[in-house]
Amino acid sequence: MLRENATDLVSFLAVARDESFTKAAAHLGVSQSALSQSIRGLEERLGVRLLSRTTRRVAPTAAGERLREAIAPRFEAIESELLALSELRERPSGTIRLTAIEHAADTLLLPKLAKFLPEYPEIAVEITIDYGLTDIVGQHFDAGVRAGELIEKDMIAVRIGPDLRMAVVGSPDYFAQRALPKEPRDLTDHNCINLRLPTHGEVYAWEFEDGTRELNVRVSGQLMVNNTPQLLNSARAGLGLAYVPEDLVQEDLSQGRLQRVLEDWCHPYPGYHLYYPNRRQASRAFSLVVEALRYSD
Repeated sequence: MLRENATDLVSFLAVARDESFTKAAAHLGVSQSALSQSIRGLEERLGVRLLSRTTRRVAPTAAGERLREAIAPRFEAIESELLALSELRERPSGTIRLTAIEHAADTLLLPKLAKFLPEYPEIAVEITIDYGLTDIVGQHFDAGVRAGELIEKDMIAVRIGPDLRMAVVGSPDYFAQRALPKEPRDLTDHNCINLRLPTHGEVYAWEFEDGTRELNVRVSGQLMVNNTPQLLNSARAGLGLAYVPEDLVQEDLSQGRLQRVLEDWCHPYPGYHLYYPNRRQASRAFSLVVEALRYSD
């Protein structure tokens, strides 16, 4: 393989992945003009058009998609082997990129990493808060964290926390003005505080179960926020009902700042899991992070 082909193929894979010359150039640390010239040279040598360019996006042509499917796994294997060789160093090192929702990061990742990272000063961890079902391969994350029931079957999943349970809560002042809801349909008579997922754009549906059926309820109210701290503060202020992880309101409940309703409709579900694709050779740094996060009863 010609040396220029290897460089140009890396450039092609970056543009095909990011669907943008601007983003790919930033990731590769080169100028857009140099990147365009690299792709153009590759297309000329191969005699086929690899990328379709419009004013809004860049996408592989049929030939480009065929090439990407053929070479992307091979380049990933090469990168994995190079990483494995670097692990022959005496001390494990490298940056591990994780994506997680805010609750998982605050309650599990950060407390465990606070104990782990001081022991391995050459390992760095980058956490990106994302409420969508992130494509960790396409976005170049080493692993993601989600509830166990949301993880695709082709991923390796490692439990990092106990089962979870949600809670519907409101302040005593709020309930002084309204009847307590007895079942989810009663929420139509209540002012519910909605949560718009910041990186997903959708409004979070409240999920309930009575033992035989599951219900996803789209609630309504005067207020909508985009993070959990705002949601909790709004409920404490008497602005409506909030649907939040149970562990976040234990102190509020015990101190009487909040009151819980519909408890029988909120059943436990599989807790947070670290998920990642199967790899032939995981780095030592990654393996150490996985073990540090692994849940033990």
